[in-house]
Amino acid sequence: MKPHLTTTVTAGLAAAIVLSACSGSSSNGTAASSSVTSPRASTPTHSTPSYHPTISPADFSPTITNPYFPLKPGTTKIYEGVRDGKPTHSELVTTTQTRMVMGVTCVVVHDTVTSGGALVEKTDDWYAQHKDGTVWYFGENTAEYVNGVVSSTHGTWEAGVDGAVPGVIMYAKPTVGTAYYQEFRPGEAEDRAKILTLDTTIAVPAGTFHNVITTEDSDPLNPDKTDKKWFAPGVGVVHSTRIRSGHHEESSLVKVTTS
Repeated sequence: MKPHLTTTVTAGLAAAIVLSACSGSSSNGTAASSSVTSPRASTPTHSTPSYHPTISPADFSPTITNPYFPLKPGTTKIYEGVRDGKPTHSELVTTTQTRMVMGVTCVVVHDTVTSGGALVEKTDDWYAQHKDGTVWYFGENTAEYVNGVVSSTHGTWEAGVDGAVPGVIMYAKPTVGTAYYQEFRPGEAEDRAKILTLDTTIAVPAGTFHNVITTEDSDPLNPDKTDKKWFAPGVGVVHSTRIRSGHHEESSLVKVTTS
């Protein structure tokens, strides 16, 4: 979900934030046998992070059918964009592979980013869908490259390891103002999101999409970074931007293929 091409966006972006509380009971975030009822990912205060979603593996599936974040095995989503003035190309492949995380079977998504034909980043992301339709993010194995050599694996995390717990990528019933963790490993990965709109229209190379959900992401570990994403029904992310001091990325969906 990375950078390009000018888009046309309509509908105002609401900025109000409503913090949602966990509706299930709390646990230490690592007890695979815990029970949960329609869990919610809450956003605690910046100074005292306290985030403990309760996870029951039996309530999750690697089959992702949420209309705003569908992951059908064999599907490749191709994005093009610009990172600091340089063209980028990104391919997200939903595989038939799975990975067990906290006792939950997750689908594996390969994300490969190149710039000028050179490899920039490779990531394996792990997702699972709760029985209520909410998509949860259970971790990633990521590596950045310079001249074909791994330069950093910063950002790699796995739920259940080193205090990390899963976060939400897309709710089954998203509402404007909801704020939540997308990922959480203290001091390493604490990305948060809030839903701005449910009815945006956006035009990208892959087409024009309506009833698009827009989100704004933030990271207390990198307070100067702001991401925005546009999620189209039946597709998932169709556009994204990232802005931080001296850095700018933009990415748009150009093609979806299914094998």
